[in-house]
Amino acid sequence: MLELVVKTSTELPPDVRAAMRAARQGEAAGTNAAQAFTIIAQNIDQASESEGAICQDTGMPTFEVKVPVGVNQIWIAGQIREAIAEATRRGKLRPNSVDSITGKNSGNNLGPGTPVIHFEQGDRDEIEVKLLLKGGGCENCNTQYALPADLGSLGRADRTLEGVRKCILHAVWQAQGKGCAPGAIGVCIGGDRNAGYNFAKQQLFRTLDDVNGDPQLRDLEATIMGTVNSLGVGPMGFGGKTTLIGCKIGAINRLPACFFVSVAYDCWAFRRLGVVLDAKTGAIGRWLYRDPASPVVPMADQAGFVRTGREIALTPPVDEATIRSLKVGDVVLITGRMYTGRDNVHSYLMKNQPPVDLHGAMLYHCGPVVLKNGNGWKMMAAGPTTSIREEPYEADVIRQYGVRGIIGKGGMGAKTLQAMKECGAVYLSAIGGAAQFYARTVERVDGVSLLEFGIPEAMWHMQVRDFAAIVTMDAHGNSLHKDVETESAGHLEALKV
Repeated sequence: MLELVVKTSTELPPDVRAAMRAARQGEAAGTNAAQAFTIIAQNIDQASESEGAICQDTGMPTFEVKVPVGVNQIWIAGQIREAIAEATRRGKLRPNSVDSITGKNSGNNLGPGTPVIHFEQGDRDEIEVKLLLKGGGCENCNTQYALPADLGSLGRADRTLEGVRKCILHAVWQAQGKGCAPGAIGVCIGGDRNAGYNFAKQQLFRTLDDVNGDPQLRDLEATIMGTVNSLGVGPMGFGGKTTLIGCKIGAINRLPACFFVSVAYDCWAFRRLGVVLDAKTGAIGRWLYRDPASPVVPMADQAGFVRTGREIALTPPVDEATIRSLKVGDVVLITGRMYTGRDNVHSYLMKNQPPVDLHGAMLYHCGPVVLKNGNGWKMMAAGPTTSIREEPYEADVIRQYGVRGIIGKGGMGAKTLQAMKECGAVYLSAIGGAAQFYARTVERVDGVSLLEFGIPEAMWHMQVRDFAAIVTMDAHGNSLHKDVETESAGHLEALKV
């Protein structure tokens, strides 16, 4: 179980690697999309080589376990929980299990409902265990439609396969870069609300290259994949040719009064593996989705992320004039002090003074994986989190505390954009999921504030070197995210029939 957890967190399965390699080759050189894919490819290789988490958000571990008659499911569940706790202790998983009432992090990824374990009885004398690690950013992009419904840019979606098609297109479009595009989706037609979401997530256990046994659903999957990449959302929502790398659709019966379409969105860091175990010894008989005997082909060439010479160096604290000189599309390299801060930190700042001086600072929307290292700390994984969750707070943070740079993924809204224009601040997009790429820019962790919030939600004080990001919202009211959303909405409307 421990080996399964570690491999799932640190190695993408071959079908996902192949899809991402093809997507990278399809983008024009020199574009933001191509640069994003280069960093993603380098990050995949770094994670595999160092056995580090591909993405710092290792999500809610979901196990699908098939056992023969007579196998002790309670004992297996115990083994899974021990493996989850040990993988967390080793820094292969981020401690993500939070008490829903108190907000306290358990610290070991265990607690009521965590991890998720589904058992099914099988007729073979072996144990099959599949694991899906799906982060919170893409989990927030899950959606469910009750048909008939009116969908923006697509019109009415009826209780037909054409209505289902519209729902899927709408779900992918509204995810934009918040779900770390290019993504993969599992879709369920029918069921009740609970069964629909569960069955949609089960579709993500299918390989990207399999063929649906239902001819109608097979045609619908092909139709979606043949059209959805014309939306122009692209990697990270930067614009580009690949917005989706997989679409898997299943159907279950429903009530006459209900017609739900449930969509489970997963990011490019599509982490799922499985093992088949000997029912008597528990030894791994074979792996699912991967062949350990087959050599792993590197995703990136040796150069990896290549500087063009046009990058702009920033050394915090940054003055207003420097920030106002930046424009959408500029690539910056940050060297110096950076602070992390996400949901709990932003909520704290609404009622309390910051524990550090944020004037001129770079505030990084990041929930890292950090391990105690002697008297200090070691940064294990440090990619960006989805920024839109901080939209209710960010304008106030910028105005009150003089923050000059907000770093995250997926962009932010009109309220934050207005504050940036008024005060002289920018939004910098880091590449979602690139946890190893960015962890390598952290030269040291100087300290931590608000550790009582738990490792992901604390404010970490980091010294970074050449931290690469793209200006996607500037101090002049320009937003790449708004532009891509508007343009892709036009492409979405063109797909309406």
